[in-house]
Parts: sequence; structure tokens; C-alpha cells
Amino acid sequence: MENQNNVTEFVFIGLWGNKQLELLFFLLFLFCYLAVLMGNFIILLTITCSHLIEQPMYYFLCHLSLMDLCYTSTVVPRLIRDLGAARKNISYNNCMAQLFTAHLLGGVEIFILVSMALDRYIAIVKPLHYMVIMNRRKCNMLVFMAWGVGFWHSVALLLMVLNLPFCGPNQIDHYICDVKPLLKLVCKDIHVISILVIANSGMVAVVIFLVLVASYILILYNLRTYSSVGRRKALSTCSSHIMVVVLFFVPCIYIYILPAGSENKDKEISVFYTVIAPMLNPLIYTLRNMEMKIAMEKVWSKMAHSEFQSRG
Repeated sequence: MENQNNVTEFVFIGLWGNKQLELLFFLLFLFCYLAVLMGNFIILLTITCSHLIEQPMYYFLCHLSLMDLCYTSTVVPRLIRDLGAARKNISYNNCMAQLFTAHLLGGVEIFILVSMALDRYIAIVKPLHYMVIMNRRKCNMLVFMAWGVGFWHSVALLLMVLNLPFCGPNQIDHYICDVKPLLKLVCKDIHVISILVIANSGMVAVVIFLVLVASYILILYNLRTYSSVGRRKALSTCSSHIMVVVLFFVPCIYIYILPAGSENKDKEISVFYTVIAPMLNPLIYTLRNMEMKIAMEKVWSKMAHSEFQSRG
């Protein structure tokens, strides 16, 4: 524990060493972050201001959008700042706070995706019991469980890292404080810790991903009994969920299933679930969903009418 005081701050190497390239990506990531804020804010506003909030699927989608907003805001503003800065430094305490917050929100998002898959499974496999099983109390319980599991996961990782000695160097080969790049700076043998990280993050992500894939296979199998119209509507909804799950889980599995010492493209791949997925999720859920489009039109026309009346 004493050795930790040797490092009071960390310095990010960042995504690229090329200054001109970093200025270009400064503008690109700024645009992406604004798109994340706008897209997820529109989803939150549309669902909370319409009848859709009463439906479990959209209730979970509302929480997913909130997680995307919070998670991206934990990572991307600092990334944008660092792309324009000469020195990309972060204090030890802020680094630990970012590690904890990112894994907390990421963990909650994973279990919100599980809740959404469960919701679609019950809606398609047990349609007659759907309203009884997926009532608001059960939905609230699933969201509460998501926060509980996310908290447990992030606390376990944080306690693991807090007990590690950092003696220098203090350069993190990444753009965020994550457990794997931090392990490379530890001045003791990390084999056991690396296995624990793989178990805590990598294996858990693999198991959940396989469970989600299996649930969607069962959903698709049960759709054969539906009419062509019902099948088409269910397929549209499920395909959106599958796209979001793949966008989030595949990069996570690639990063966390490999040991900390291995040479791979961690920081480049992590851009997918820190920036790209939160930006694409609103597009996936709105462009492919007629109910969302109709609700958006009603909400925005209502707001425009209210604004017109207030001015008149």
C-alpha cells in the first residue's frame, strides 16, 4: 500500500502519437459526443413524454439511453480534452474514480440489455402471461438488480486495483483509466490478478453474451407460429436488440478475455463501446421502430404547438 504513493498521477499516451491526426479526431469525437447527447436525449424525451413509458420494452430502453449518456460522459469529454492538450495527465484519485464509474455504468448497461432480452422472450414465448410477468414492479426490480450487480462488479475491480503497488513509470497506454492498461504499470507479478480480471470481466461478458444469443435463438424459433405481420414486427424489434448487443459485447469480450500482458488493439477497439455504440443505439432503435417514430412526431408536434401558443 505504501508503494502506491510513489505515483500521484498518470499520463495517457492516448490513441495516436500524431498531433495532426489527434486534432482531426478532436473534431470527430466532439461531433460523436454531441450526436450521443442529442440522440439519447431525444429517446429519453420521447419515451418519458409519451404512452411508451408504460411499456416494459421502452421503459428499459429509457434506462439504456440514460446509461449511454452517463457512460459516454464519463469517458469522452476527457478524451476530447486530451486530444487538444499538450499533456494528457490525470490524478491517481481521478483515475480510480473514472475506473469505478465506467465499470459501474458499463455493468448496469449489460444487465439492462439482459432485461430487454428477457422482456422480448416473455412477450414472444409467453404472450398471454406477459402483462402479469412484466409488470412495473418486476421491471423496477430488474433495474435495481442491474445497479446492484454493476456496483458489485465495479467495487470488486476497484478494490483489486487499490491494493496494487504503482512505483512508476506512470504512462497509461490508453485514453481512459481501465484495469488492463493499469495492470501493465504494477511493480509486482500480475498473473493471479490478471486471471481474476478475466474471470470478473471477460468470462462474465462471454457467459452473458452466450445467454443473450441463446435467448434470441429461442425467440426466433418461436416466431414460426406467428402470422407474417406479427413475425415481421417482432423480427424488426429483435434485430435492433441483437445489433446493439453485438456492438457492445463483441469489443468487450475481445478486450477483457485476453490477459493484461498481451499485445493487442485494446484502446482502438474500446472506441466501439465507449463512443460508436452509444452514438448508434438511438439510430438503431428509432429508424427501425415505427412506434418510436410515431411517438417522436406526436411529442415534437405537441411541444411545437405549446411553444406557438406561449408566443401567441
